[in-house]
Amino acid sequence: MLVDKTSWIEVTAWAWVPPLARGSAQPENYRAEQPFGQVPVYKEGALCLFEPGAIVLHIGAKDERLLPHDEPARSRAIAWMFAAPDSIEPQTFTLAAATIFFGDAPWSAGARAAVTPLVVQRLARLSGAPGDKDWLEGRFAISDLMMVDVLRAIPGQALVAAHPNLASYVARGTARPAFKRAMAAQLTDFISDQAPA
Repeated sequence: MLVDKTSWIEVTAWAWVPPLARGSAQPENYRAEQPFGQVPVYKEGALCLFEPGAIVLHIGAKDERLLPHDEPARSRAIAWMFAAPDSIEPQTFTLAAATIFFGDAPWSAGARAAVTPLVVQRLARLSGAPGDKDWLEGRFAISDLMMVDVLRAIPGQALVAAHPNLASYVARGTARPAFKRAMAAQLTDFISDQAPA
């Protein structure tokens, strides 16, 4: 793991996860910071957070561009932020796990066949929510950070492509300069950790 000793923010991820979430090797005593041994962990001074939603909410609260100060808009952004891991990701992650981690298992094809209709249903409902708006609530917010990340992890993207507004939503989210910088920084650390000596 490359560590910048002058940085006041540190985010930890692992090399053993799929390409969407690669990072560094697990530090000693990591479970004291992340009880489930998962990624990411976010450190900012004395603050140590785990769970992506908590981290995104914390960062969003610092900048009105990510989390509106207006109470109705703020609450809607938070509701959509929770919808990504709570209403969409359980089905999409099951599909991803059956494809990526257990693709060769004898039960994998049956599991994918069983969960795909649930993913199709959730994506259809999600597709109807923003309509032709660029972002879930019309302006970019933390909800879009979370939702784009969940949608881009769906294997093959054919299920997302079936909804042109969702496909263009993911394309917009991943084309953002901040997304590209963050992904490049994360993958650079992974590639440098794996480079031959």
